[in-house]
Amino acid sequence: MIGHAWAVQLLQRYISGGQVRHAYLFTGPDGVGKRTLALRFAQALCCETRMEKGGVCGECRTCRLMADQMHPDLHVVESEGAGATLGVGQIRELQRKLALTPYEAHWRIALMLRFHEATASASNALLKTLEEPADRVVMLLTARTAEELLPTIVSRCEVLQLRCLPAYELEGALMARGEEAEQAELLAAISAGRPGWALRMAEDTEWRQRRVQRLDELSALLFMNRAERFQRVEKLTKDPASLYPMLETWLALWRDAAHRGLGTDASMNNPDRHEDLKRISSQVGIRDLLTALRATERTLEALDRNANPQLALETLMLDFPRL
Repeated sequence: MIGHAWAVQLLQRYISGGQVRHAYLFTGPDGVGKRTLALRFAQALCCETRMEKGGVCGECRTCRLMADQMHPDLHVVESEGAGATLGVGQIRELQRKLALTPYEAHWRIALMLRFHEATASASNALLKTLEEPADRVVMLLTARTAEELLPTIVSRCEVLQLRCLPAYELEGALMARGEEAEQAELLAAISAGRPGWALRMAEDTEWRQRRVQRLDELSALLFMNRAERFQRVEKLTKDPASLYPMLETWLALWRDAAHRGLGTDASMNNPDRHEDLKRISSQVGIRDLLTALRATERTLEALDRNANPQLALETLMLDFPRL
């Protein structure tokens, strides 16, 4: 587990003190470690060695199956992918399984990933289970923010809000895992302190190329007129799955440009794009930089709500400055 020592220690105290609650909600940005922490907690609850203070051996059959999300007493519920929703049918099937006694572990554990993607019907269906939890059942939910869920769901959970790690902490953890210093520094910066993102990029040999392409795309768009931008949007929206990571990459650059424009000392997410940031911040006023940043955030939120991708990106182009 990289980072979040306070959350690890809190959950260990619950286990060692016999004060395990029936529902926990892990919140934080994508890639910050919500799913990993939830799985480690599930392992600690069911580890066959019953290690002291809520530890995890990581080697017994239960720990290995939990880590692979293959244990018969671990029930993982999530949407089918980007843009999909978590439906009421999935929750009802989960309720049927949770009504049974544990098959071989001490607990039955429900892991509901990205619950902010749940439909209203699914959320309402879960409420009954949260209000009347079965014995030896622990429910673990993950979501970007608690505000995206029903207040009645949040109030019935122990909320653990995970934040991005300081760059130096993540950089050190990556180096301890074998990354070279330069690579670790760049990964820690680009991932904005999110261990999951950093680890996935470290394993992906093509991530650097894709990132450079996305940033070059943004640079090119800033020199285009409105008609040229709209033509480019048609091409970009042919691959909807690539839009969210592309916009997140753009958002990180706008944040860096805004920090530079404001003259703040915030660490950069794109230290290797110094020339781009220098050009943008020297030619674009801070008001326009903040407009572009907020418009990119709104576009990401719109895509989360299943907005039309082409219309969303065309609207975004109207808020981008021109160099």
